[in-house]
Amino acid sequence: MSLIKKIFSNSRSPEDGIFFDKIERILGFKPLNLLNFRKAFTHRSMNKFDDKGNALNYERLEFLGDAMLGSVIAAHLFNQVPTGDEGYLTKMRSKIVSREHLNELGKDMNLIQFIESKVTVQNFGENIHGNLFEAFIGAVYLDRGFAYCEKFIHKKVIKPYVNIDQLEGKVISYKSLLIEWCQKERKTFHFDVYDDEDAGKLKYFAVKLSIDGKVISKARATSKKKAEEIASKRGYFAFQSKIDNK
Repeated sequence: MSLIKKIFSNSRSPEDGIFFDKIERILGFKPLNLLNFRKAFTHRSMNKFDDKGNALNYERLEFLGDAMLGSVIAAHLFNQVPTGDEGYLTKMRSKIVSREHLNELGKDMNLIQFIESKVTVQNFGENIHGNLFEAFIGAVYLDRGFAYCEKFIHKKVIKPYVNIDQLEGKVISYKSLLIEWCQKERKTFHFDVYDDEDAGKLKYFAVKLSIDGKVISKARATSKKKAEEIASKRGYFAFQSKIDNK
């Protein structure tokens, strides 16, 4: 038996049986090889390798799943919106595969229940849900090929979540929207970011958003990017009537 099979045993132990049944319920069809799905939920902290020294974790599957999602959704938009130009189609695809949306999909499927990691779940950021979802899509492709993968994406992503009319009005990034408006209106803007620790010594980043020298909004989050986005969203609502009329 190869090392990879020793690491990811595919024998139908009681534990495998439970895992198989749960994966089947999510997929809507039987997985052919549980190894693909075991790998999709293995975090790099487990420090597993195959007999060639290749890392055994979900990161490569995440890359594959991202490509599968992008291609299937691109084809769907191309067929459904014949009047959409390249810029429109790209923007719409970005909305569907946004990190926020993928995190929602991962949460809805409760994929975090399957993760094998030496890092506690509480210490993962929000993006773990989207990462696992992409890895899961990659595992579906490896297990059953493109046709099954495409069918799964249509069933689990496009049919329940993709509404063209609603997506047209969905904001991907409040920061980008606010910056674009400031540039058009010749307004100066500045994000003042600084470290902010809570009583438990957990590191946060605090942000003050200023427009034309006046502090418009403040935010606090566990990453600079998230704090800036929250501050931008609050800033957007402060100027919403002016921005939406442009």
